[in-house]
Amino acid sequence: MAGVNKNMPILIVDDYKTMLRIIRNLLKQLGFNNVDEAIDGSSALQKLRDKDCGLIISDWNMEPMSGLQLLKEVRKDVKLKELPFIMITAESKSENVIAAKEAGVSNYIVKPFNAATLKGKLNTVLGSF
Repeated sequence: MAGVNKNMPILIVDDYKTMLRIIRNLLKQLGFNNVDEAIDGSSALQKLRDKDCGLIISDWNMEPMSGLQLLKEVRKDVKLKELPFIMITAESKSENVIAAKEAGVSNYIVKPFNAATLKGKLNTVLGSF
């Protein structure tokens, strides 16, 4: 097992610039530097269709397209449907978790979180590194 490719392209999606910076910094601490950003679901979808991506980390709460809608679009797309998708949310309500699982989310992170939490979720989704 070769392990996790830390050069794989990762797309982070959040409409809050500060959150994008925090996630980017946490990924950098874990050794992932090939990170692209989108500020909403529709621009994320465009980027995903334009170039290869190995992982999506998306916020739930965004306008005009939420993270859940983005997840559903990704799972419907033949080229993208296998992509690991981690959802970030401030809500830990069970109906949200269930909705995300039903839509095919790979894993789920509740804010606030740190590098150790992110690493744990990445290990589950990508394999240990």
